Amino acid sequence: MEMQVQVERLMMKRPFIITGYVFNAMPAIIVTLTDGAYMGRGEAQGVYYLQDDTDNMVRLVESVRNEVQAGLTRAALQELLPPGGARNALDCALWELEASRMGQPVWRLAGFDSVGPLVTTMTAGAAAPEVMAETALGFAGARAIKLKLTGEPALDTARVAAVRAACPHVWLGVDANQGYSLPSLEATLPAFVEHGVKLVEQPLPRGQEDALHGFDSPIPLAADESLQSLKDLAVIAGRFQVANLKLDKCGGLTEALAMAKRARDMGLGVMVGNMAGSSWAMAPAFIVGQLCEIVDLDGPTALASDRTPAAEYRDGELFCDDRVWGSGTQS
Repeated sequence: MEMQVQVERLMMKRPFIITGYVFNAMPAIIVTLTDGAYMGRGEAQGVYYLQDDTDNMVRLVESVRNEVQAGLTRAALQELLPPGGARNALDCALWELEASRMGQPVWRLAGFDSVGPLVTTMTAGAAAPEVMAETALGFAGARAIKLKLTGEPALDTARVAAVRAACPHVWLGVDANQGYSLPSLEATLPAFVEHGVKLVEQPLPRGQEDALHGFDSPIPLAADESLQSLKDLAVIAGRFQVANLKLDKCGGLTEALAMAKRARDMGLGVMVGNMAGSSWAMAPAFIVGQLCEIVDLDGPTALASDRTPAAEYRDGELFCDDRVWGSGTQS
């Protein structure tokens, strides 16, 4: 087995602002595996707020090069590397390599009889209310929109009100990226209810999950930064109503599928998200999305350019054809 590791900077169309961060580009690693006849690819962005950057991902991938070249399996990988971007890239490459060898798409190997288009949120980065409203209007055909907020009650309320006025019929969610305290969240929730917000994602900082224990929110709360991997599902139970799964957090398609099934068994709503990657990163998450009530996989739409062929965004829906990733590629 041969392994190639590349580092790329996926440039954004425009600066993307969330609580505490401004992104002009999204660094990524690409892992390519080949046995001489067949090939598998995996793309990962890592977890920026855990310092899981490209240097760390490359270091971890290279640390298991001997095992990969000796024929590492997906099951063995789960024990060899921790959750994070490195394991995600390797796991997805191994999935596609196996699909290539078997002549079947990854979704079939994952146990699905078929896959279909998914309604996906389109995300507006934090900005002035009128700018966010203009951005939302620019999402042609969007049926679901997510707004990045910054934990400032008055400004966030104005942002939500402006977008709701511009787009009165879309499903609307907000993402604070850990920007609120419990008092500021309580102060802002009535305005969110008034404007028809259907989901509040990660309102409090990671590590403050206990503050939400027994909190009776009028809008479902989704755990993102508070939910990294399978073991964290027990932590968010009773505190959040929705689990936001990301392959970069949990370390790949293998664990994301297991998390989706476990979360559903626990009575949690399931959401799949992304770290603003290209279509190669969306395609494995698209498979997880077949098990989810909420899908947030618009990452490529924020990039200056995407892969060819690319995921298809049309009429508010996402579809990842097998040719994008996971179809059984020959080297």
